[in-house]
Amino acid sequence: MYSCSQCGKRFACQHYLTTHMNTHSSKYKCSECGKCCQNNLALTIHKRSHSGEKPFHCSVCSKRFSTSAYLLRHSIFHSGEKPYKCSLCNKSFTLPCNLQLHKRRVHSNSRSHYCRFCGKLSKTNMDLKCHVCIHTDAKPYSCRHCSGRFTWPGQLKRHLLKSHNEGTWFTCNICQKKFATKGDLKQHLLRHEEVKPYVCNKKRM
Repeated sequence: MYSCSQCGKRFACQHYLTTHMNTHSSKYKCSECGKCCQNNLALTIHKRSHSGEKPFHCSVCSKRFSTSAYLLRHSIFHSGEKPYKCSLCNKSFTLPCNLQLHKRRVHSNSRSHYCRFCGKLSKTNMDLKCHVCIHTDAKPYSCRHCSGRFTWPGQLKRHLLKSHNEGTWFTCNICQKKFATKGDLKQHLLRHEEVKPYVCNKKRM
């Protein structure tokens, strides 16, 4: 295992470590927000979050994406298939990465991602990135229509919908209330169903 001297992250070979070290240097640094990327391709893709460029579009619904990988992942959802099933709870997923993330967040107590600011441990690298923004106050997502800047992509999406009427709302089929993200709609639907899926595992005294 090759360990990064800056953040402690580990890699299986020297090549991956060398590429990762670029994120701690200014070799591929974004001029908009200062984020350092692994390589020039990653920097080009990252800059699209500022410019709003989405060169790849879905032939079914015409939705546009910043990378071909995002388009491919989106295309799978049109088929409606969920071939990847969790062996612990039988929940099905469209993509293998979603299944892996589900297992880490729901069925695993392992927290191996370390915050260098406060020492908090997170289950996934994405959870850690979201947490670190609390310390850095970084706002890498900027609106191409105005000077607005945001910490999370969901905040930018809500802003585009509310302030610039750009994007697609997710509408509740029961009360017609509108939401900026699919996750917000899912949480709202639980209220209609009166479902309480989160159970405390601590015994009462």
